Amino acid sequence: MSHTKGVAQANKTRTVVEGKREKAVAHIPPGEGARSLWVMGELVTYKLPSQKTGGAYSLFEVSTRPEEGPPPHVQHREDEFFYVMEGEYEFLIEGRAISVGAGSLLYIPKGTLHVHRGVGEELGRMLVSQTPGGLYERFFEEVGNTAVDGDSGTLVFEDQPAMKKIVEVAATYGIEIPTPIAE
Repeated sequence: MSHTKGVAQANKTRTVVEGKREKAVAHIPPGEGARSLWVMGELVTYKLPSQKTGGAYSLFEVSTRPEEGPPPHVQHREDEFFYVMEGEYEFLIEGRAISVGAGSLLYIPKGTLHVHRGVGEELGRMLVSQTPGGLYERFFEEVGNTAVDGDSGTLVFEDQPAMKKIVEVAATYGIEIPTPIAE
């Protein structure tokens, strides 16, 4: 018996179910995901929701149009990773601007003020992960709109009519949006 086969048999792969959470091998084919939502001007596709990782992390594909992106914010409970697949982005992290393109990876620890915007003339695409997972997913569910084929999405954050409500919902999930809000 090969070493690899022996290790695999000794540590049998299993699915662990805790309520709705499970931990199992997952395969997501290209172009697919569990769900897509328009959230503050970006198309967010759930690639690997937290219930598939036992709550360890969440993975999303985020498509950003030029000059769009979320407002400045701080996650107080999750670390966040961004892997740029296409396009160009500008990140402002604790007051420092960083321009990034395809192949760039950014790690932003919890408690760090940051924001990103699509720049250039093309659509940007990133893989975004939060560790641990779950809180951002619930936030997206409350403030996002289900994506429908041919739908161009919601307006950018500043143009949304319920900004104050979005800030309140974010706070319930440990996300601080420290922008001046006027309604």
